[in-house]
Amino acid sequence: MKYLVCFDMDRVLVDHMSTWQYVYDKLEISNHEAFELYNQGKLDEWDWLKLDLALIKNSHPDIDDQRLRSLCDGTPLMSGLRECLDWIISNGHEVAIISGGMQQTAREIASMYPTNEPWKRRWGGINRHNKFDTKFHVFTNGWISKDDGTIDDYGRYQVQMNGKGSIVKMLQRRLDIPKSRTISIGDSSGDIGMFQESELSICFNPWDEKPVQVAKITIRSRNLVDVLSEIRNFIKE
Repeated sequence: MKYLVCFDMDRVLVDHMSTWQYVYDKLEISNHEAFELYNQGKLDEWDWLKLDLALIKNSHPDIDDQRLRSLCDGTPLMSGLRECLDWIISNGHEVAIISGGMQQTAREIASMYPTNEPWKRRWGGINRHNKFDTKFHVFTNGWISKDDGTIDDYGRYQVQMNGKGSIVKMLQRRLDIPKSRTISIGDSSGDIGMFQESELSICFNPWDEKPVQVAKITIRSRNLVDVLSEIRNFIKE
């Protein structure tokens, strides 16, 4: 019987506080001002994304799509990632990445699990691949490039901070997988929507205590083998 397993990315699949911050550190810039405005309720997520892209472009006017993708290289992955994802995929289950993190990092993770089908644009697909599609369903934020490779002012905005539950519900409908066979793994309050649409919710490597109060299981480690153990126990039931 097929299950749907939904992962947040930053601090879950990626062993870093933020895939955006990983790139900012390489560029030696800070989005602290926009972050504070958002926390004060003076900035919505769409405008925050545009401000972050403007920050990148203004501080590095020559940056293009290829350069920005290369800056994502080397993002540290969480321990146990391959073992966890290998088991889920090899047993025929569906995997989704639902994250406000950068699409390039999610693309690299998803590309570890290619299909035999040629790459094509699709709902939940990766935004670019050299040859094959991925077995994953990917929903992330990031940037959009123009035909000449320059970065557009408007970003890729697929995931709202508090809208992950809606994506889970759409996946359930499209894949014909009910809530009773849905598992979600996240670390922060932004993942509560996923938790609420899942039978098994795992708060992994918690960023704060708010999601701990909602999740059915909390794992305070940084090894996805511990998550895999809970997934296997749940699926066996």
